[in-house]
Amino acid sequence: QFMMQRVLTQRLARLFVLRNKLLLSVRPAAANMSTLLINQPNYSWLKELGLNEDNDGVYNGSWGGQGEVVTSYCPANNEAIARVRQATMAEYEETVQKAQDAWKVWADVPAPKRGEIVRQIGEALRRKIKALGSLVSLEMGKIYVEGVGEVQEYVDVCDYAVGLSRMIGGPILPSERPGHALIEQWNPVGLVGIITAFNFPVAVFGWNNAIALICGNVCLWKGAPTTPLTSVAVTKIVAEVLEHNHLPGAICSMTCGGADIGTAMAKDERVGLLSFTGSTHVGKQVAMMVQERFGRQLLELGGNNAIIVFDDADLNLVVPSAVFASVGTAGQRCTTTRRLMLHESVHDQVVERITKAYQQIRIGDPWDPNTLYGPLHSKQAVQQYLAAIEQAKQQGGTLVCGGKIMDRPGNYVEPTIITGLPHNAPIVHTETFVPILYVLKFKTEDEAFAWNNEVKQGLSSSIFTKDMGRVFRWLGPKGSDCGIVNVNIPTSGAEIGGAFGGEKHTGGGRESGSDSWKQYMRRSTCTINYSKDLPLAQGIKFE
Repeated sequence: QFMMQRVLTQRLARLFVLRNKLLLSVRPAAANMSTLLINQPNYSWLKELGLNEDNDGVYNGSWGGQGEVVTSYCPANNEAIARVRQATMAEYEETVQKAQDAWKVWADVPAPKRGEIVRQIGEALRRKIKALGSLVSLEMGKIYVEGVGEVQEYVDVCDYAVGLSRMIGGPILPSERPGHALIEQWNPVGLVGIITAFNFPVAVFGWNNAIALICGNVCLWKGAPTTPLTSVAVTKIVAEVLEHNHLPGAICSMTCGGADIGTAMAKDERVGLLSFTGSTHVGKQVAMMVQERFGRQLLELGGNNAIIVFDDADLNLVVPSAVFASVGTAGQRCTTTRRLMLHESVHDQVVERITKAYQQIRIGDPWDPNTLYGPLHSKQAVQQYLAAIEQAKQQGGTLVCGGKIMDRPGNYVEPTIITGLPHNAPIVHTETFVPILYVLKFKTEDEAFAWNNEVKQGLSSSIFTKDMGRVFRWLGPKGSDCGIVNVNIPTSGAEIGGAFGGEKHTGGGRESGSDSWKQYMRRSTCTINYSKDLPLAQGIKFE
């Protein structure tokens, strides 16, 4: 009996140990699951977008993802939202092949019919605009109204592209030879690779996608590694439209991933055009890889944008413009105002008024409708912010307001104004993707225009003046050297109807409106002889 009790006790002890081991192995997973924001009642709306705890990060007509699992974090509290399985190189290869097969179908669809599919994509986005805008706010960190506004940009570009689908084409040119016709034919480039940045995880894809599609191309998208849920949610919306119309899903493919996928796209000769949005540093590497294979590229890189305020400016326009352009999206737009050049006669007054406005900015959770200013996207950006302020002080700058990390969860920093720096201080010539505004004092128009143009980037610029002569000098050959040249409005907030992009180290690419569609097509000059003679050009006789 004693032996039986001893055996029974040992068995119970082993069972108890085994139970504890099982509990320990389950608890972390359960805890991990429960701490994901997507499982919390306040964020149940994420499931309306088809998102789950674990999400496939590859789409090519079917969903997959066998690569690294990445967790997406909310910048406002640094809590985990959900996870995404990225693409392997084998899945990238499979996706490109499926996209090529899909192009054979898509290229045969008439352009106005392609426009109808894009119209339906726009309608599908409209139906999900609030949820998708909320996701942008949650995952990127921009305030809710900007998140919704970004989805609206995609919708607007879809509307624009629908009309464009009935208008693209080349001219019929007069031929110098009798019985000949000279025409310009535009055809799609085939596969358009789209690499987008964290700060506009919906709109930049939309600019490229809508225009590329009506031109007859298929698309392969790699979104930013830190906003993968937005990439997945947008692709689900687009895929549903394609599948509803019995079209190959690979027309709009997606491979979530890091530098390995981006490098593969840059080097891949099957990618007819690579559109890259990101930093000048990485953009330069991408450009060299694409150029090495004589590929076509569309680069949207950095901006060190300036607002110039003259002595005759309407300061009631200047103050809200400068505040919006420097603080909006927490200084993380490529068109953010980083340099504010003030005429010496209005310098002190404008600094005082802007400082007062900065102190009234409502800071809070980005999805709160009352918030005007949210967090930086990453902890790395917070460190860049601190480093830039320290450099500015060392180079002679005076901190007027801000300059500190905020004592709250998330990646919050104070919007900052720095005065007293020379126009050519190294930190002034450095694009730091944070809410720091460098205020410079100038004397003459020539001086201000020269300062605007002396930085390496050439994206956006603006002057505030009532002098019409100055306006046209600013717009002319000796004025701003930027791709966006404004008068009496901020540097940010571009409309979709114009071509968006910049010069110099901004990359030279153009997206969205105007004739940007030409970047997504190849041009052929075609001469057709419908006579029975064979005259040569330039009157050459070869008999």
